[in-house]
Amino acid sequence: MKLHLFNPEHDLALATNEAHFTAPHAARELRADLGFIPALWASDGDLVLVDDVAAAFNAYRRFKFDRKPEVIFIAKDDLATGVFSSDAHIEIAPWGWDRAIATQLKSMQIPEHLLPSDDALQHIRRLSHRQTSVALLHALRKQLPQSTVGERVECRCMMEVHQWIDRWHHVVVKAPWSSSGRGVRYIHSEMETNTAGWLNNMITRQGSIFVEPYFNKVKDFGMEFFSDGNGRIDYWGLSLFKTINGAYAGSLLATEEEKETALTGYISKDVIQTVCTRIQNQMGSLLKGRYAGAFGVDMMVVAEKDGNGFVLHPCVEINLRRTMGHLALALSPKESGIPKLMRICYEGTSYRLRIMPAD
Repeated sequence: MKLHLFNPEHDLALATNEAHFTAPHAARELRADLGFIPALWASDGDLVLVDDVAAAFNAYRRFKFDRKPEVIFIAKDDLATGVFSSDAHIEIAPWGWDRAIATQLKSMQIPEHLLPSDDALQHIRRLSHRQTSVALLHALRKQLPQSTVGERVECRCMMEVHQWIDRWHHVVVKAPWSSSGRGVRYIHSEMETNTAGWLNNMITRQGSIFVEPYFNKVKDFGMEFFSDGNGRIDYWGLSLFKTINGAYAGSLLATEEEKETALTGYISKDVIQTVCTRIQNQMGSLLKGRYAGAFGVDMMVVAEKDGNGFVLHPCVEINLRRTMGHLALALSPKESGIPKLMRICYEGTSYRLRIMPAD
């Protein structure tokens, strides 16, 4: 049995690295409104921790999906009564592990042996740093130099940032730890004053900034995996998604065959399979003894500068947590049909999970 919970503020909590982190209002709303969504990837009999049991139950009941597991929604007050014995063997499965969520669970009387140690949490935070994506990108490009693109450098001062802007002109700058869209800026040769201020602030707070050349993106996608913590990495499937200014905007719900067909119009199946296998090998060694759980690697199809063909950027980002891609896989059809789009929508005063026709 597992206890699941949705903590979408995870990326922000990683960046601050505070035990008592207060998430922004929007993140708290998202967690409250969509706290039921772990039920969609859970197993029958699992528990899902939510802010409001009645609201979560009703939202889950209203959500139209024909493969909904039978789960039990519980609130933190239920945990505070000591529902788990000191020798319980239930697995705790948040959206992502960080100091803040571990502290919250400890305050709810979750036995410490069910929670990651401080050292384990530090390992997860270090592995979530963009330095990990630099190493993986290098390994993937080394094996497929002609079929892939991508560079990423870490800068620890503004002078270094300007040197790379002078070299690449059009760049993307990213914070070491950041949530979707929030820690990303685009610079076209000349840096605006507010961007310079943001960069200085990020270098002061997080120690560095990452700079990479801007590419002519054609399509966003990702590969979703699961680490058993002992060196084995299971590949769960492809995630084709949309972004707006770097922020997540929806995922395609289709069979694996349909998603592969959509990609192989740009990138060969052999390249896709080679990248997948290489990620499993590299991340298996890296995560062994350090991280057990879901993770995803975001990628993109890039148009060649001369307009003659396409190449793969094999590691735009690593998300060492569950992702919307994992949710999309749980909701995707088993048989071919009309593809649909999964979106998170803000409607009136609350967030809603919606499935609608794909464009």
